Formats: sequence, C-alpha cells, structure tokens
Amino acid sequence: MTIIEEIKASFKGGTNLTRLIYVNTGVFLVLHLVLVILFLLDKTGLNYTVLQLFAVPADLSSIAAKPWTVVSYMFLHKEFFHLLFNLLWLYWFGKIFIQYIGDKSLLSVYLLGGLCGALFFITAYNIFPALSENLSGSMAMGASAAVMAIVIAIATYAPDHIIYIVFIGPVKIIWVALIGFILSSVVDFSVNTGGKIAHIGGAVFGYYFALRYRNGVNVALWFEKLITVFLSWFKPRKRKMKVSYKRNVSDIEYNTRLVEKQ
Repeated sequence: MTIIEEIKASFKGGTNLTRLIYVNTGVFLVLHLVLVILFLLDKTGLNYTVLQLFAVPADLSSIAAKPWTVVSYMFLHKEFFHLLFNLLWLYWFGKIFIQYIGDKSLLSVYLLGGLCGALFFITAYNIFPALSENLSGSMAMGASAAVMAIVIAIATYAPDHIIYIVFIGPVKIIWVALIGFILSSVVDFSVNTGGKIAHIGGAVFGYYFALRYRNGVNVALWFEKLITVFLSWFKPRKRKMKVSYKRNVSDIEYNTRLVEKQ
C-alpha cells in the first residue's frame, strides 16, 4: 500500500479528529504550493489576493461577496508554527473530548466554535472605535478559535481530568486550558487583537456547549444532523436488489392438490 493509499484509508476510516488534522495540513500544503508557483512566475504580488479568497474579512461588504470565508478561514494557516501549535492542541484536547463526549460532537464544536469566533471578530471590528479604523483590509485566518472551543468545552465538562506534563507531572485539565486561554487570548491584547477576539468567541461557545451538555442538552445536535445530511449527498447510493420467487407448480395445480389432500 502506497503512502497516498494509506492516507486515504486513514482519512476514510479514521475519526473526525484525524480528518480535521488532515484537512488543515492539506490546505496548508496546497496554499504553500500555490505561493511557490507564484514566486517562480514572479507574481508574488498575488500572495495577498490568494489569502483574501479564504481568510474571513472584517468588512461586511467583503463578507457578502465571499460568504464561504466564515468556514474556510478556520482551515487556513500561512505560518508553519501557527499550524503546528493549533494541531497539537487539537490533538491533545480532541482525544480527551472524544473520550468524554464523542467524535460526532467534536466536528460540530470545531465548526460552530470557528463560526462563533468569526462572528466575534467581525462584530468587534464593526463596533469598537479602536478597531474600526482598520476595518478595511483586516482579516482573520487559522483554526485557533475552533480549537479553543474544543479546549474550553472539554475543560469545562471534565475539569478534574488529569493531564501529565513533562517536567511538571499531573495537572488538572482546567488549569492547562485556562493558562492556554489567557496566554493566547488576553496577554498582550494589542498584538493580533482580531485573532485574540476570535479566540474569545470560540471559548464562549465551548463553555456554553459544555454547560448545556452537562445538563443533558446537546446544543450542537441540530448541526450534527445537518452535517450528516450534507455528507449523505456525496455517498454513492447502493442499488436495491430485486428478489423474485418462482413456484415449481402453477397456482391451479397447487389448488387442485390442496383440495385432493383435504
């Protein structure tokens, strides 16, 4: 089996966590392949244009022209370490999330957390004066908001779950999540403000999801059903086999024999 075949089999038979990691990595590789081609063609001026096609803009008129960006942005990474840290957090906390809540909800919380992050980002840039000055041209990209939703969701749902950290030892997951959230979303807020606001949006959804889930309500269930219906459109339909039954004797002969027997 070739590497490509192994990846296909892993993607098809793996968990949603595996698929999310593959999709984020694949988008990163394709993006940089495009950037390499533009460099060779001496068209590096188009780099920003390519990013604009998939990063979510803060300007409402731009979103109206590119509505898909509210989803595509959460799979888009330009910097390698941005991708690496997001995938590491996604993998660590995603495994625990699946253990307690399940694989289906992982995908829903990722997507809804990312959408909530985009909503916070767009709203903030259109409301707060300190940000509205840079409204035109501002855009967000990366899985941070979606990943933060998963991190906060599982930390809220199972706060006493123990994580073993190298050189430190056993630590409750809630403390790891809080420290990660503060460092990535609060500290030095003036730098990458839009991204930090998106993180907060993802965290808010994750927290809300966990609170309701602990009370027996899955607020992402409708979204899970929507995803299931959407994915069913792309599955090949199985042909129904027609089964026919043949009698060895005709109905007349059968009735005649029945009468004689009686």
